[in-house]
Amino acid sequence: MPRRTSSLDRATPDRIAEAALLLVDEGGPEALTFRALAARLGISLASLQRRCTDLAGLLDLCLDHLAARLPEPAPGTDWATATEARFTALYRLLVEHPGLLVLRGARPWLGVNLLARLVEPQLADSLAAGMTAEEAIAAYRRMYLLTLGSASFVDHRDPRSAQALTRTALAALDPEEFPALTGHLTAIVPTVTRHDVYYGALRQLIQAADPTTSDAP
Repeated sequence: MPRRTSSLDRATPDRIAEAALLLVDEGGPEALTFRALAARLGISLASLQRRCTDLAGLLDLCLDHLAARLPEPAPGTDWATATEARFTALYRLLVEHPGLLVLRGARPWLGVNLLARLVEPQLADSLAAGMTAEEAIAAYRRMYLLTLGSASFVDHRDPRSAQALTRTALAALDPEEFPALTGHLTAIVPTVTRHDVYYGALRQLIQAADPTTSDAP
């Protein structure tokens, strides 16, 4: 068999994804370029481009690398518990990498790991619990959009800065025109970075959709 080169060893999909995520986490979205990534990996630009030909392919690689960490609830786990475990895990992964969310933009996330660890089992569990296909996908979309929006709302890694920016912006408003916003800064500002706001909203969606309870539609 031909001997693997050190360049190919350094350019495995997992190593590329890990290095790309570090670049984004350290320097922000603008730090992720093919030249910078090739230099970080210690390989040629051509070697990197053979693995992922464009930014779209690189982002897919990074996102699916993260999705491989999503939990797989044990068989028999009740619908609500499994659903909360999947979506809270996704939320935590996304919160850890805000720059990646910026680069992702409106791109669909259809990697194998996300489909296998989140979408397919969530829909399968919903159908098995008694939902119709339409109900299952609608419930999934509500929880997915809540998770994506909550994770991308601010950079949760720097809550003080996010709160300070929010306070400054709201404090600059005309109190007569925006009395509700300017008059309740101490209540509004902390909610910008509070994770429990997301968790509470997710549980409300789960409770409303839970096919095993009488409250479900």
